[in-house]
Amino acid sequence: MPNPYFHFKKFTVFHDRCAMKVGTDGVLLGAWANITNSQQILDIGTGTGLIALMLAQRSLAQIDAVEIDPLAFNQAQENINNSPWSNRIEIYHNSIQNYAINCPKRYDILTSNPPFFTNASKAAVKARTIARHSDSLDQIEILQIADKLLSEDGRLAIIYPTEQAKTFQETAKSFGIYCQRKLYVKPTLKSPIKRILLELGKSQLEYQESMLVIETARHIYSPEFVALIKDFYLKY
Repeated sequence: MPNPYFHFKKFTVFHDRCAMKVGTDGVLLGAWANITNSQQILDIGTGTGLIALMLAQRSLAQIDAVEIDPLAFNQAQENINNSPWSNRIEIYHNSIQNYAINCPKRYDILTSNPPFFTNASKAAVKARTIARHSDSLDQIEILQIADKLLSEDGRLAIIYPTEQAKTFQETAKSFGIYCQRKLYVKPTLKSPIKRILLELGKSQLEYQESMLVIETARHIYSPEFVALIKDFYLKY
């Protein structure tokens, strides 16, 4: 039976009732997002609450998190309540679309590890379909939400597979939202790029690009990956 929880250095994430478990994508985004001078952060589709918890560990910001699935919402609430930062994280059981309509806040940072499957067969469990497929939150909707909820100097940090990331970056331009930082992720040195992390904002700047290789050999993490996650993973 899979382990129902994942221990980090300063918090534990239970994920047995969540459609999407703790994974490398979420850890990467939570560790990589630039939260400098951030006071208000919103995590879109928080799932287990992982990214919200990582950002709370890294900052003094007030963090809001939105989750549509009731089982994931309840488990994320428990994970947050059992963390050292429960006083700074507020989780809402809602769709991000409905949340955005009535939200009076403007955020310094939006984060999202969004659903991205578009043409693949649907998962048998509805919650997993919502978590994995973009039917419930497509790229246009994410950009509309970012346009409304980001402060003038705010940033959107997001992770996608390679082709979806390219599409998102191009589509974002039509909203006046531009790439400012980009990280290409390869599982191994010889692997193709599997994920791209994007940081976008309303200012058109010359963006920074970098590459991250996760493993130098089987189960041997690269120094760059260790530097990114060492404040979270127990063995580093």
